[in-house]
Amino acid sequence: MGARVIACASSDDKLAFARAHGAHEVVNYDSEDLRAALKRIGGDHGIDVVFDPVGGPYSEPAVRSLAWQGRHLVVGFAAGEIPKLPLNLVLLKGCAILGVFWGSWVRRDKDEYKAAIDQLAHWCAEGKLSCHIQKVYPLAETPTALKALADRKVMGKLVVRV
Repeated sequence: MGARVIACASSDDKLAFARAHGAHEVVNYDSEDLRAALKRIGGDHGIDVVFDPVGGPYSEPAVRSLAWQGRHLVVGFAAGEIPKLPLNLVLLKGCAILGVFWGSWVRRDKDEYKAAIDQLAHWCAEGKLSCHIQKVYPLAETPTALKALADRKVMGKLVVRV
């Protein structure tokens, strides 16, 4: 869709998976300084958009990597810790930090949600999008599926079949 995708993860296996699914650049934030890596990749311009489902200690270096008037999308806090960002970074970058709360958006903006789902279905039908399903579990194995998620061993999606 025209974006240059930079995938950041905690293991080389996850990064190889991301690269195999279209990432142009990868950063292992367990073995490389995230701020330095994003600065190297973003160059003088910086990163235009950060999609951040992890939070924790990774949010501040991500905001620091933003280009002038970039956007940091706060999607979740998989790291467990809710970051506290120095607001002077927002001022200096002229950037936007935007909360992306899918569940609330679906309830509050049903027409936009329907249009977005229609567009996603269209892209899937055209082969522009796909979703990797790592494993399908029967309902009785839901605890096993949840443990795999908690152990951070999932690459892609898990499905629990009812």
